Amino acid sequence: MQDRIAEADAARDSTLLRAATWMIGAILSFSAMAIAGREASLSLDTFEIMMYRSLVGVVVVAAMITALRRWPQVSTKRLKHHGLRNMAHFTGQNLWFYAVSAIPLAQVFALEFTSPIWVILLAPLLLGERLTRMRMLAVSLGFVGILIVARPSPATFNIGLACAAGSAVFFALTNIATKRLTRTESIWSIMFWLTLMQLVLGILFAGYDLDVALPDAQSLPFLLIIGCAGLSAHFCITNALSLAPAAVVVPVDFARLPFIALLGWLIYGESVEIWLFVGAALIFTGNFINIVSSRQQ
Repeated sequence: MQDRIAEADAARDSTLLRAATWMIGAILSFSAMAIAGREASLSLDTFEIMMYRSLVGVVVVAAMITALRRWPQVSTKRLKHHGLRNMAHFTGQNLWFYAVSAIPLAQVFALEFTSPIWVILLAPLLLGERLTRMRMLAVSLGFVGILIVARPSPATFNIGLACAAGSAVFFALTNIATKRLTRTESIWSIMFWLTLMQLVLGILFAGYDLDVALPDAQSLPFLLIIGCAGLSAHFCITNALSLAPAAVVVPVDFARLPFIALLGWLIYGESVEIWLFVGAALIFTGNFINIVSSRQQ
């Protein structure tokens, strides 16, 4: 009996370790994408970055679908829903790329973590989910955290903060749309239409003025990093969530904040105030309360 318990504990520990390993991959991917996005923004605008990122994504996703013979899973039945989802994601991603070029990276990540809070508020309207007292508590803590991180005032408010906060709202809309699509669509169908539609949007918005900058030898490596890191981040998170509960995965994901703060300090000399971590802790607490209360329902 004790041997079976020991084996079960060992198997659980092994699974959690694998989930944590996947999350480390996600943290590295998101951080790499943020730094590469800042570097690419020195010579390209956000629409151009999104266009080239999506081009890399289309090539990678199409190659994987072909290698794994998953083309039959790519459906054309819900193109309208894919279009709405990808317009929201395209908007959020553009705001995010602008934010990483305008404000400290740690501030961008802290505000990005408010996306689940926006999901709580928007889900009753778009998915018909119930807004419980615990979720309202989670929302309240999250918004107090936002105020502490952003500390909006005429002296401190800037367009970078607004873009970082706005990106979280559009990422929340993307997550809600994804949840609806996963009821009928495969992950391969979602990823293929994501990269292809955002490539079309990138071409349209980057080329509206008939002046599209071509990547040079300096920006090309960063564009490749952005394209591959964006896909690998979501792949790592998906695998982590398949191995462990969200209550385990999400706290690991919040390790992104101190890690990107360290990188911002080492690479760009960005200073980080204690209030950013206080606000981020409240945002994390709100998210964690929502996860725990959702499991108990």
